Amino acid sequence: MNDLLRSFGRALASAFHPSMLLLTFVPFLVAAGVWGGLLYAFWQPLIDGVRGTLDAWPATAYLYHAFDWVGFGSLRSMIGPFVVIILTIPLIVITVLLLIVAIAMPRVIRHLTSRQYASLETRRGGSWYGSVLHSLWTTLLCLVLLIVTLPLWFIPPFCVLVPPLLWGWLTYRVMTYDALALHASSEERRELVRRNRLPLLAIGVASGLLGSLPTAIWVASAWMLLFFPVIAALTIWIYAFILVFTALWFGHYCLRALQRLRTQDAHRLGHEVTIVH
Repeated sequence: MNDLLRSFGRALASAFHPSMLLLTFVPFLVAAGVWGGLLYAFWQPLIDGVRGTLDAWPATAYLYHAFDWVGFGSLRSMIGPFVVIILTIPLIVITVLLLIVAIAMPRVIRHLTSRQYASLETRRGGSWYGSVLHSLWTTLLCLVLLIVTLPLWFIPPFCVLVPPLLWGWLTYRVMTYDALALHASSEERRELVRRNRLPLLAIGVASGLLGSLPTAIWVASAWMLLFFPVIAALTIWIYAFILVFTALWFGHYCLRALQRLRTQDAHRLGHEVTIVH
């Protein structure tokens, strides 16, 4: 727990370093450009398609009657945009995460190494290509889990529990590899993940909970469609900032755990040599 809190504090301080803040804008600009362009081009067809699908469901008629009964019949027109936004959020988060992994994570590790972990030997147990393949494979599994669990996203309390757990697992799997790829050997990385699986998952889930905060703005934007482009851009940058902070949190925790592992190995080796002599 002390290591979790210590690494959290260090990551929070590092996140406001000018070089780290600058890192948030690269994935922000790419993701905002890609998804902003797609939503601008297909916004109305997507809404029309969602409305047609919802109108074919018997449950939607009951929902519309409930809106009319409580005097909020105008909410009918908001259902389509709301569903499009909810379905788009996971894809935007995954896009930003992959951009952070590919672009920002190596810079984050270099930033930490130059300041606090300069004495760590680099054993290069991973590579950039290995990171990309690992991230894509893990993301594919996450998308399968997302599709399987999607009905639960609309049922309390699963709508609160499932997304952070899903993003937490994805973030933990992806960022742990990248945090250790440069400095740890493949054996050290597997050993560290085995020893610290629960704390690493806790960092991922905590980051998933932080990542759910911008969702409130997305939900609110369904009520303020005139400001949707501005709100969309703002929330994408917030996602980017949270994921850079998450990369720093994983980096601090993993590199500190690697230092401790090597110290323990050195002490054990020294003890064995003493016994032999």
